[in-house]
Order: sequence, then C-alpha cells, then structure tokens
Amino acid sequence: MLNWLPARVVALRAKVFEKVNGDNAITFPNSQVGPDRFQELYGHPAANGRSKGAGLSDLFWYWLSPGPEVHQEHLEAGPRYDDVARATRTFLAGPSDDLAAAATRCTAKVLDEVLRGRVTHVRLRELMMPVWAEYFYELVFGEPCPRHARDLIVAHATDVVTSLKCTGLRHPARRARLTRYLKVRLADVRHPLPATLTEDEQVHYLQGTYFNTAVVQMAEAMAHLLLALAQHPAAARRIGDDRYFAHVLDETFRLYPLFGIAHRITTDDIVLDEHTSFPAGSVLCFSYPAYHATGYTDPEAFDPSRWENTAARNVHHIPFGVAANRPCPAWRLSPLVMRASAREVLRRVSLHSTVTHTRSLPSRGPCLLVRDGPAPRWRLRYLRLRDRWEDLWRSVVQLVLGTAMVLHAHHLRPAGRYFDTHDTQGCPVRH
Repeated sequence: MLNWLPARVVALRAKVFEKVNGDNAITFPNSQVGPDRFQELYGHPAANGRSKGAGLSDLFWYWLSPGPEVHQEHLEAGPRYDDVARATRTFLAGPSDDLAAAATRCTAKVLDEVLRGRVTHVRLRELMMPVWAEYFYELVFGEPCPRHARDLIVAHATDVVTSLKCTGLRHPARRARLTRYLKVRLADVRHPLPATLTEDEQVHYLQGTYFNTAVVQMAEAMAHLLLALAQHPAAARRIGDDRYFAHVLDETFRLYPLFGIAHRITTDDIVLDEHTSFPAGSVLCFSYPAYHATGYTDPEAFDPSRWENTAARNVHHIPFGVAANRPCPAWRLSPLVMRASAREVLRRVSLHSTVTHTRSLPSRGPCLLVRDGPAPRWRLRYLRLRDRWEDLWRSVVQLVLGTAMVLHAHHLRPAGRYFDTHDTQGCPVRH
C-alpha cells in the first residue's frame, strides 16, 4: 500500500515550511543549543518577539484570522498584551470543583446526544469539539450554550484546525458567521473585556482566544488522551486514581505535545556564552516534540510509570511552555477539566482503537465507544485498514493544500502588511 509515501510527503512538507522561515530561522534543540540549554534560551528576556519580522507569522496569521493581531499568543509585549492577558486570567479562573463540574456536565450532554447503540464509531476530536464549545461558551457568557451558537463555534474551530493541519482550505465566510454572532452578544460577556481593544478587536479577542484556540487545543488534548487510553486499557482502568491520572496526563503531553514549533523573534542580541550568540531579528524555533524526546529511556513508548519517581520540573517537559516566556494561560484549568471529562467518558463507555497515533493527529482519532462487552474484532480490523488507506491519500492532500496555503499566505502577507502600517501596540504609524 505504498507505506513509505506518507513519511516522504511529511518530509517534503517540512521542507516547504522551512522555506517560509527564511535564512534567519534556527530550530532548537540542535548542536549549538542542545536540550540542556533549550529552556535557558527559550526563557531569555530578548527571546520575546511574537510576530513582527518572521515569515512564519504571515502563515499563522493567515490560519488564525480573523483578528490575529489581537490573538494573545501573537501580541507583542506591552500594555495591550498585559491587558489581554489579565482579562484571560479572569475568564479562566474559578473554584476547581466548579470548573470540573462544568466539564463533566458538558461532556455528559454531548455523550447523551452521540451514544445510541452498543458500539459507536467516532472521531475523538470531533466528539470533543462540541464539549469544549459548550464549556467555553459557559465561561464567557455564564449561561448554557444554545445549539445554534455551539454549531457556529464548532464550525469555526473545525475550519481553523483543518486548515492548520492542511487537510482542508480555510473558509473565511464560515468564520465570519461566528464573528457576527459574537458582535451582537458582546454586551452579555460576564467579565470586563480588554479596555485597550476596540469593539471589533474585543470580538476578535473572544473569537480567537476562547472559540478558536481554547476549543481547538482542548479538543486536541482530549483526543490524544482518550486515544492513548483506548490503546492502553491498563492505564484506562486506573484513571480514578488522581496521582496516576497525573502521570497519564504528563506522559500524554510529553509524547503528543500540542505545540509543534513555537517561534520567537529576538528583540535584542542574545549572548549565551562566548561561542553562542544570536543577533537581534533572529527567528528562534523551539521544537516541543524534539525536546520532549530527549533525556528519557525509550522515549517513543507511552509509559506513565516513568513519572512515578520523576518530577516534571526536573526533566525535558514543558507542555504549557516556560514560565519565563508567556506560558499557556490554561496551565491550571486544563488538567482539572481534562480529568473530569475523561472520567465521564470512561464512566459511560470503554474505548477501543487500532489506528496510528501521531502528534499531529490529522485522522482526528478514530475510535470505538463500547457500552458493554468487548469491541467487535472485525470493526477494529476495519479501523486499522481504513486508517492506513486514509493516511496514504491524506498525506498527498496535506502536501498540495499546505503548499497552496503557504503560497497564498506569502502573497497576502497579513502580518507583514499589518506592521507596515502599525506599531507593535496596534497604533497607526506614519511613513
């Protein structure tokens, strides 16, 4: 079945994306800055540029539109970022029990809709999208999510993640429907929005932070967790133990980090020592998968037991980034709600899957949800065969569509054109 083709196509796609970075981009860890100094460089005060001056920024802005200029991950340091980050912390805060209970409730609601027979075939990312659409709608608006709002959020988030994974083109009109809905609902938001943003920018902040990144990342994280549990039933049987669940989560994030490459632009010269320096304007690309694969015995294996005598802070493990360089604002929320959601799933069904589990998970995680008894063997064999076939044609689709979007983003230059007319705080500049 041409099993060699997907790996070759992935390598070719990597070459295409390397061209986007240009000659001033460097990926770490490497022979110059190895894993032992990875966090030192990542956390350097001058490694704090976000968008201005990197070819990759045009591509990410293209994928994340509308409103990438106020997306928390891509805002440059300054008053606007501080204002946005403060608002986000407020929305994501709350008593642990309340946050977990909401995750259980939203998961149960979606499972009630999905589970019909003894065996239900799902794509785990698609199963989890409406769960987190419901969840973050409640966090933002303080009320249950209407079905039409959930449909808008899921359509938008799916369009973003599909284009990010190059399995489909982006659809701006689909995303605009959510933008219009949020603009009408702006006055109903339960916490103050960033005052440094205009009304349109506040709408884009809500759309990008909660109904794009939060929904997509949580759906992806849960898909990885549930697929790992489906393929490691001994681990699934023990997640009632809080300590063991923490080990499962650490191992899931280590082996399948949600971030592939995080890029930073140096705003000043960085000198690590007399032999290692980087001039201002360098694009530093930090590879989470490569870093997480170093310093472990048998790093390709899923082994929660490796964490029984190991503290995450003492090894190469940064699932939420580094504290010194703008970590993920959901670092506290995510483990709480993932545990609650996973337990509600496993309370209802057992999970079974025979598909290939990769970090990017373009398959969306095919899985069988079984109410009682074993999973039918023929269905597991069918899952495996179909996954291999899909992997073959999908890799070609990703190459073609990925190249097309890279070229389109390069032509549009959304980040470059924005900074041609605005400073790093969003103020118009005169030339």
